[in-house]
Amino acid sequence: MKIVDVCAFYTPHGGGVKTYVERKLAAGPELGHEIAIIAPGAEDGVEPWGDGARIVTLKAPHFPLDTNYFYFNDVSMLHAAITAEQPDILEASSPWRSPSQTARWPGQAPRVLIMHSDPLSAYAYRWFGRILAQPTIDRHFEWFWRHLRRLDQAYDSVICANTDLANRLIEGGLTKVVTNPMGVESGIFSPTLRDEGLRARLLARCALGPEATLLLGVGRHAPEKRWTMVIDAVMAASYDRPVGLVLLGDGRERKRIIRHAKGNPHIHFLKPLSNRGELAALLASADALIHGCEAETFGMVAAEARASGLPLIVPDRGGVADQARNPGSLLYTANSSASAAQAIRSFIDSGREKARALTVADAPHVRTMDQHFRDLFDHYEVLRDQARAKIAQAG
Repeated sequence: MKIVDVCAFYTPHGGGVKTYVERKLAAGPELGHEIAIIAPGAEDGVEPWGDGARIVTLKAPHFPLDTNYFYFNDVSMLHAAITAEQPDILEASSPWRSPSQTARWPGQAPRVLIMHSDPLSAYAYRWFGRILAQPTIDRHFEWFWRHLRRLDQAYDSVICANTDLANRLIEGGLTKVVTNPMGVESGIFSPTLRDEGLRARLLARCALGPEATLLLGVGRHAPEKRWTMVIDAVMAASYDRPVGLVLLGDGRERKRIIRHAKGNPHIHFLKPLSNRGELAALLASADALIHGCEAETFGMVAAEARASGLPLIVPDRGGVADQARNPGSLLYTANSSASAAQAIRSFIDSGREKARALTVADAPHVRTMDQHFRDLFDHYEVLRDQARAKIAQAG
């Protein structure tokens, strides 16, 4: 099959979508399929990714809220690029404007919408959740639900990577939702990479000794990641327990998040790691991963932590929640620093070594990204065959 992914949120600067896209570029040819990613970028170009895969960039303006990204602004150019690729399956990877543009492409290939983001959780529920119940927010954002239902009608499948989002879409009236959980890159993450020396050095950077608990947070410094809430939870839990927090990431909110920590010596900030092996060692060497975002679609870092034998302390909604429904990990009430602080205390008091033993035993069973792509491409073959049968009947 020739699979063309119109990916509005791809950026070479990092993030979960980048990891996903680049593994797809490798997995497709390995499984006998050709992959082309069409993404907005600074310039027109084609970047080969070995035999049978490439990234095609179309020159586009910067996205105003985050200049690491661009957005498609020329529908005719986008349609021409799709036509040139002659897809058997056409994907769109954003619930915003680009899937509407992609749906209007005049070709006959089946169309699939992949929910790379969850705008209602990331924005509407976050903005208004303190004053309004979720059903009330949904009623006020009925215009967006209508948009999603129109996309559902225009596409042959809507792929979700977590059950929370899938269930909400079905409750909102979408009829073609398919849940296909994400996974981790094979051969990178492992509990065997644990380095007690690295753990001790990180705790020393948090002005703590090796007897303390080392929590690790990984992700962009953006409002929806709720790092300020995580910091509040850690500081509350550390009043009577030695707890260090290392936050790995960067983004437009970095200065505000650092200010929120108020110079607390037990909180240490690290820039992102481009080397996946270094990230794997860091994950294996902490005591738990703590996460604040209930709007994750993939929960990729949580899956990577699980594969590293690292217990999770995460909110009870979104993609990370799916990863935490296993022994050794804890869920807390989303967007509640008090609940998160209590989860940290419970993790420490119940014995972090006991929790780690449970997650280490679970690590070999973590789903891989290759399993995700095998299931995805099998689904695409069914859609392709169904489309061909309809064309044959019509002819």
